[in-house]
Amino acid sequence: MLKIERIKAISLDLDDTLWPIWPTIERAERVLHDWLAVNAPATASRYASPQALREVREAVGRQRPELAHDMTALRRESIRIALSSAGDDPGLAGAAFDVFIAERHNVSFYPDALPALEFLAARYPLVSLSNGNAEPARLGLGPFFVASVAAREVGISKPDPRIFHVAAQAVGVQPEEVLHVGDDALLDVIAACAAGMQAAWVNRGDARWPHEPTPHLELADLSELVAALG
Repeated sequence: MLKIERIKAISLDLDDTLWPIWPTIERAERVLHDWLAVNAPATASRYASPQALREVREAVGRQRPELAHDMTALRRESIRIALSSAGDDPGLAGAAFDVFIAERHNVSFYPDALPALEFLAARYPLVSLSNGNAEPARLGLGPFFVASVAAREVGISKPDPRIFHVAAQAVGVQPEEVLHVGDDALLDVIAACAAGMQAAWVNRGDARWPHEPTPHLELADLSELVAALG
């Protein structure tokens, strides 16, 4: 059961907690492929669909496990390899990635997300905690967060408890004084509990909880978090 009196700060996952990630990624991959068709046509021809380019990224992820915590480096390297293998200039990888990442930040927030952030930020210091490469400031969320912790910057990713401890340190509290809020049962809830935090599971799909321990709070959306803390 959630112990509200212990909460001095809140950490929040981003992808699939504040916005749905896969529609965003799929659109960004289409925009990238369209850019390649104009600027690197051999690559666009060899990898004739966004899915084909995604397969390159997945292969690089398997071959380069040291990049697992850095989605930016992984995506950029996969683009470079695709360009090179098709005979196009691998130096275009930076510009191509810039096109992708710009569209990756064109997110559609869940209707409850921004009102909840406004409510929470007025009452607690908020820190974003993500394995992805979305930047809150680039999304206009900077005023809500006092700190942002990204796996690619600290060199470790969820579910490693150390990244949760970095988030607690970033807002000047102990892990047991943090409520972590996220959608992933393992990466957010189980991991946060292992790091000594309380955890709220954002279960937008009405899934069944599959693990032990159970979350301190289960939410259909972030408006329920507002109601619980209000």
